[in-house]
Amino acid sequence: MSQNEQRPFSPKMSTSLKENLIDRMRNTHQSSERNRMARSEREAPVTVRRKQPRFEDMPEYKQVLTQQLASQQLHIDNPFYRAHETAAGATTVIDGRKLINFASYDYLGLNRHPAVLAQAKKAIDDFGISASASRLVAGERPVHAALEERLAAFYGVESAIAFVSGYLTNVAAISCLLGPQDLVVHDEFIHNSALAGIKLSGATRRLFKHNDVADLDHVLRTVAGDYRRILVIVEGIYSMDGDVANLPAILKLKAEYGFWLMVDEAHALGILGPKGRGTFEHFGLDAKEVDIWMGTLSKTTSSCGGYIAGSAALIAILKAQAGGFVYSVGLAPTLASAALASVEILAREPERAAALRRNGALFLKLAQEAGLDTGLSGGFSVVPILVGDSLRAVQLSNDLLAAGINALPIIHPAVPEGQARLRFFITSDHTEAQIRETVAITAERLKALTDRNFGLASINVEQMMKLLATQ
Repeated sequence: MSQNEQRPFSPKMSTSLKENLIDRMRNTHQSSERNRMARSEREAPVTVRRKQPRFEDMPEYKQVLTQQLASQQLHIDNPFYRAHETAAGATTVIDGRKLINFASYDYLGLNRHPAVLAQAKKAIDDFGISASASRLVAGERPVHAALEERLAAFYGVESAIAFVSGYLTNVAAISCLLGPQDLVVHDEFIHNSALAGIKLSGATRRLFKHNDVADLDHVLRTVAGDYRRILVIVEGIYSMDGDVANLPAILKLKAEYGFWLMVDEAHALGILGPKGRGTFEHFGLDAKEVDIWMGTLSKTTSSCGGYIAGSAALIAILKAQAGGFVYSVGLAPTLASAALASVEILAREPERAAALRRNGALFLKLAQEAGLDTGLSGGFSVVPILVGDSLRAVQLSNDLLAAGINALPIIHPAVPEGQARLRFFITSDHTEAQIRETVAITAERLKALTDRNFGLASINVEQMMKLLATQ
């Protein structure tokens, strides 16, 4: 055969090579996965025909319908999914009306800051919208490393990693670091994303009473089993209640029991501490005493995504093995640039954090003076007004909207029934007049609903069950 002649295409040869490649790929699977499949095949019962359930018949859907029917019976408008027609901060626009806004967590008013917008626009010009690939392959951009270096420096730790979602950050990090031979002990009010990460990891889970260090001590003392790793998870500021974790006391337990400590700073970064550096600065501690710092980029830093900060070894593990990082597209360059600009402004202008703390303290003081139940809140970034009844909380939100104030309810199942509330996010841009007006109107409208006994007790249960049966 001459050099210019091409060998004829051989389907038989191609099929053989393909089968060989597939076999080699199959052999790379972990033996545990093969064993699991073999067991399931061995233990599988005789195949029987079964009726596929309809989504309409699921109890989860019935619960949604029940809430909708209860609202319809009491003529309560749905307060969720209302579209904002502008960038939402201390004020917003909904249905053409300008409102005082306590439903957005632009804590330091950076969402419309000229420097943040300028860096985000430049990133679009330079890199387009998307990273277009996982950072492991082709999605890495210079701004990713710059953001991570800035976050690490902000905490005074060795390294950091940025994820495309705050929720994903907890899910990916926890499930990467822990497995079925490990134990996670967490505050009972920890965020759902941490619970999802624990479940995915397969680790044993134990909880302790909210912000109760004595109960955490009790749980750690009574833990039975030889666990490979133990992780304790708390939040710097708790997102539903607005109180601060007792970090000094938890660190004392860490020295005694030798666990990893993870602190979720989603609502604490830019709020706590003289310079807004978070919970460790609030207590005057060395950030390196905490093993894993977690936070979101969607609140103080007016972007989207999340991060983990800690030792270089920790970050190396996550960058190599965390599924939510390795197998996910990289953080959009424009979002990374916006977050970086926000962190730089926070470092230059700590007075923004100071203004937020003043506003939070004022809101808390006025609310308590008005007889409103603010629960456990410390008066920082989050101040709840506990209402109790879910339907009453929804109607209170609607009544405030009619009065020019946007504040959203938190109802069952996000919180247990009987603990429904309105959650007020405080920002550095809120004025004293806005805060005073909001507290006064909230107290007035809640009293009116309470006097009417408006809520679940007002529902005609028999009528609602008949309606539910027809759905």
